[in-house]
Amino acid sequence: MTALKVLVAEDSPTTRQLLVEIINAAPGLQVVAEARNGAEALDLVHRHGPDVITLDIRMPEMDGFEATKRIMTECPTPIVIVSSAVNQRDAEVSAHALRLGALWVLPKPPGPMEPEFSVAAREIVNTIRNMASVKLVKRRGIALPTRFTTHPQPRVVRPAASLPARVVAVAASTGGPAAVNELLSRLSGPFRAPILLVQHISPGFTHSLAGSLNNNSYLRVKVAEQDEALCAGIVYLAPDGRHLELADAETIRLGDSAPVRGFRPAATRLFKAVAKELGKESLGVILTGMGQDGADGLRAIHRAGGRVLAQDEASSVVFGMPKAAIDAGVVDEVLDVKEIAARVNELVTNGYKKSEAISR
Repeated sequence: MTALKVLVAEDSPTTRQLLVEIINAAPGLQVVAEARNGAEALDLVHRHGPDVITLDIRMPEMDGFEATKRIMTECPTPIVIVSSAVNQRDAEVSAHALRLGALWVLPKPPGPMEPEFSVAAREIVNTIRNMASVKLVKRRGIALPTRFTTHPQPRVVRPAASLPARVVAVAASTGGPAAVNELLSRLSGPFRAPILLVQHISPGFTHSLAGSLNNNSYLRVKVAEQDEALCAGIVYLAPDGRHLELADAETIRLGDSAPVRGFRPAATRLFKAVAKELGKESLGVILTGMGQDGADGLRAIHRAGGRVLAQDEASSVVFGMPKAAIDAGVVDEVLDVKEIAARVNELVTNGYKKSEAISR
C-alpha cells in the first residue's frame, strides 16, 4: 500500500520536527518534504505533488494565508491549517484561510511530555487521512471539487412553499467556511429572517470564523449566546461545544446534552429544534461536509412541512452530509451553492412579499 504523501510547512524548527515525527510514526503516512515558509511550500507542492499539506499561518516571506491562495489557485491540494488558537491574530488568519479553501484547522500540538499530546497527535493523523480523500481540481483559477459519483440528483421534489421562511437553519462541515461565505455574500437585503449556523470546526477558532464571515456579508455574523432574541439579518454561529437550539420561535437556547454522531454542536439538534418551533415556516440548508450529521434533523423539518435545500455534488468539497440527506428522501431541491443563495432569498424575501400581498 502506497503511503499518503504529506508536506509540512512550518517556520518553527521545533514544531516542524514534532509534526514530522507525529506524521511519520503513523502507518500509511510519509512526510515527503518540509518547508520553512509559504514560498518554499508553494515550490515543493509543484515538485512533490503531496496528498495533503499541513500549513502554518505565521511564516516569513509568504505567510499561510497567501500560500493558501496561491496553492488553491495553482495546484489545488487539501490543506490543513495548523495554527495557534490562543493567539488571536493567528486564529483570525486561519479563519480567513478556511474561507479561501483550506479544508480544516487544528491547534498546534503540545510537547510530547504534555498529557494532551497523544490526543492531539491522533487528531492530526486522523485529520490528514480524512482530508487526503478530498480530491480538488483547478477550474478557472478556482479550486473546485471533483465529482465523487455520477448518479442523477433531484432538482425539485415539492412545489414552492406558500409561507415565507421565518428562520433559516444552515449546517456545514469540511469545506464549509468557503461555502457558507459564498452563501452569505449572495444574500440580498433587507434579509427578513435570522440565520442559525452550525459549522463543525476545531475549538478555539469559532469567534475568528464569525469575524471572517462578517467581513464578507452585509449580514451581521456573531457567535450565539444563551437566551438571545432572534433578529432578522443576523447570522448566529453555534459556539464551541454547545448545541445551537431554540427555547421558542424567537429565542436561542444553547444545550450541553450528549454529542450527536460525535458532534456538539450538531446539525441534527439544530434542525430538530427549528422544525419543532417553526414548522412550515422553517428552512433547512445542508452544505458540504463529511459524515451524516443533519440528515435526521432535516427529516423533522421535512415532516413539519418546512423546506430543505442541499448543496449539490459538483460544488461540494465533500458530498457526505448533503448526500445523506438526499438519500434519506428529505431534500426538496439540490442546488449549486450559488443557486442555494438565490433560492433562500426567494423563500425568505419574496415569501414575505407574497404573504404581505395576501394580507392586504
